[in-house]
Amino acid sequence: MTQSIVQAEADPTTGDRVRELDKAHVFHSWSAQAQIDPLPIAGGSGSYFWDYEGKRYLDFSSQLVNLNIGHQHPKLVAAIQEQAGKLATVAPPFANDARSEAARLITELAPGDLDAVFFTNGGADANENAIRMARLHTGRHKILAAYRSYHGSTAGAISLTGDPRRWASEPAMSGAVHYWGPYSYRSPFHSDSEEQECQRALQHLRDTIMVEGAHTIAAIILEPVVGTNGILVPPNGYLAGVRAICDEFGIMMISDEVMAGFGRCGEWFAIDHWDVTPDLITFAKGVNSGYVPMGGVVISRRIAETFDNRPYPGGLTYSGHPLACASAVASINIFREEGINENARMLGEDVIGPGLAELAERHPSVGEVRGLGVFWAVELVKDRDTREPLVPFNASGPDAAPMGEFAAACKSRGLWPFTHFNRTHVVPPCTATPDEVREGLAILDEALDVADKYYTGS
Repeated sequence: MTQSIVQAEADPTTGDRVRELDKAHVFHSWSAQAQIDPLPIAGGSGSYFWDYEGKRYLDFSSQLVNLNIGHQHPKLVAAIQEQAGKLATVAPPFANDARSEAARLITELAPGDLDAVFFTNGGADANENAIRMARLHTGRHKILAAYRSYHGSTAGAISLTGDPRRWASEPAMSGAVHYWGPYSYRSPFHSDSEEQECQRALQHLRDTIMVEGAHTIAAIILEPVVGTNGILVPPNGYLAGVRAICDEFGIMMISDEVMAGFGRCGEWFAIDHWDVTPDLITFAKGVNSGYVPMGGVVISRRIAETFDNRPYPGGLTYSGHPLACASAVASINIFREEGINENARMLGEDVIGPGLAELAERHPSVGEVRGLGVFWAVELVKDRDTREPLVPFNASGPDAAPMGEFAAACKSRGLWPFTHFNRTHVVPPCTATPDEVREGLAILDEALDVADKYYTGS
């Protein structure tokens, strides 16, 4: 599935200059600026990237879980180059062939009557516009969002986010209400089975709606498979249950597919795995693997009709940017031509799932593995019986040292991991080959010896 690797000759001098300028002038997200030392990257191809000293890394993070089609796919690069030569940019009020075709293809992939697209620059502003649409359509104000969620860092999206990244931005947007979603391994409902977890999570959601007032709630926004906060695959019946609750109370259901969509779970949209149709779908990341910034909202017919004779009060200068749209068209066609969704499903079922199960047997620090497609989490613990996490919730400094040591062990062996709290996520490109994934799992096997040193259980 991956492209041939053409690696430039190592040039440490250039890397030093890149690092020097970065430290002098680049202000990095989510970071204490004096405490970071970003690695200068010289290039990438397929499932790998490399630095200026020639060290190559297997990208088990897909950058930020967005490089679904891999680094430097030649057809995708060519599509951007061709569009740049034809029409590099055009304002949103005009019609454009790349924009129209991207919208057609995306709506063809979406379930039900979701047949219009509002293009954005990324996932956060897609979620901002989705909640705006839901509020205007329903005439209601509140938005329910789960704890253990991430929806972006803009004002509304960070208010809906259910993890510690929200705290520094509080007080939050008015109307944001959080609830607990299902998480069987650490059940907030003290469940002892998947079925019970589903039932109790839905009852909790129903109770939250009751005390908040159903008539005040415009939408429930959720990640069909929670991403950064644990790759939490919902129990069967949960998403259908949420859909039924939304229908009962006239609440819009927003599926945040920014991370889980476009092949990551082996489907065009992760929610398709459970055959559920939301009212709005937000997307970004995998739609074009981040080659050009892009996101959007796929809109149901009944919500779109709200704005047939009423102006929609929102817009972006780069909405439907031709370079981004051309890359989305090319990406969707590549997915179809190369069977990338099928490859992602195969990797999950035949390689990643069984491989992680074997690691769990060998390493006591592995508490649970879970996932779909190329979207998996390995939860690390100090004690399997008590399920005490390897590091505390939201750990930093010395408390986070075991995970830092684990990540360093991966990187020293040529694997770039995605770690968050007490988990490492296995999220290679959807185009990865079985041999590449096995290479990564073999490195994880060695690095997990680090985590095992901190194991205190019997």
